[in-house]
Amino acid sequence: MAAVRMKDIALELGVSVVTVSKALRNHDDISEETRARVLQRIRELNYRPNLAARALVTGRSNIIGFVVPALLHSFFAEVAQGMTSVLRKKGFGLVIASSDEDGELEHDEIDQLLARRVDAVIVASTQRGSHVFETIEDQQVPYVLIDRRIDDLDANFVGVDDELVGQIGTEHLIQCGHTRIAYIGGKDVTTAEGRLRGYQKALAKHGIPERAEYIRTLSETGDAGEDEAGMTMMDLLGLDEPPTALYTSNDPIAMGAMKAALDSGKRIPEDLAICGTGNIRYASYLRVPLTSVDQGSQAIGERAARLALALIESKTPMKPKVILVEPKLVVRQSTRPKQ
Repeated sequence: MAAVRMKDIALELGVSVVTVSKALRNHDDISEETRARVLQRIRELNYRPNLAARALVTGRSNIIGFVVPALLHSFFAEVAQGMTSVLRKKGFGLVIASSDEDGELEHDEIDQLLARRVDAVIVASTQRGSHVFETIEDQQVPYVLIDRRIDDLDANFVGVDDELVGQIGTEHLIQCGHTRIAYIGGKDVTTAEGRLRGYQKALAKHGIPERAEYIRTLSETGDAGEDEAGMTMMDLLGLDEPPTALYTSNDPIAMGAMKAALDSGKRIPEDLAICGTGNIRYASYLRVPLTSVDQGSQAIGERAARLALALIESKTPMKPKVILVEPKLVVRQSTRPKQ
């Protein structure tokens, strides 16, 4: 049996091939009645468009590439969900690749996506410099950075003000009555560096001395870093004057620290208050539900996707945009005012 073609559906329904194409792409300049009629017939015939052929004709793959530093980091899963909620409605697919926090691997993954003729690339980059993005620019493929900025690159960016995020989390712990506040965050990660600056700014604002032994950095920053976070927490608790509160640059670190503290017999928040960052989905289901600074992960994904689509559709180069999502504190049982 011959494969059903778009042309066959158009002839059967008495519409143009362009109309069938627009229905498939959820284009907004055809009526809902026509769209429903076309999509119904497509489902009945189990029609599958030839994406490779369409790409040759239109010059578009209707695919956007998304490069993340770690597939095990829950934050990026939520960002991807936000992206797909926007892209699906416009007939675009999302291809996800992981750099595993390796700059060379990130470069290779970007090259692979460009070879697949993606229409745009969204990257949470491990890079400290801009050289990797010269390849994307040379091929005139639009790209958007998310979550992590690159200082010497004037590029589209969607994320949060990380310094403000760190301030919000630390200020909350100070307002709960704590002055011995520790920080655990990632090493050589721009988001963590910004949140550390926010932590330091909050301490200075309230006249609380910064203590070097309370500031710790980890080599692993996603879910895979929970064990290292636990060991670091135990080291902090073993100090002659241990902290009574902890702010972390992300929730997986907070969870690793929380597990270690609870396993050692500490009470949360009575002996140790903990505030994380990210407000990941299962933060409220932990043994002690986690207070966290919500950085709007799904909103970051949605706005990055919309920006990428706008760049694809633009007839002329657009001036790079910086879009910042407003962070907010979500208070749960891991923190409360000291008695």
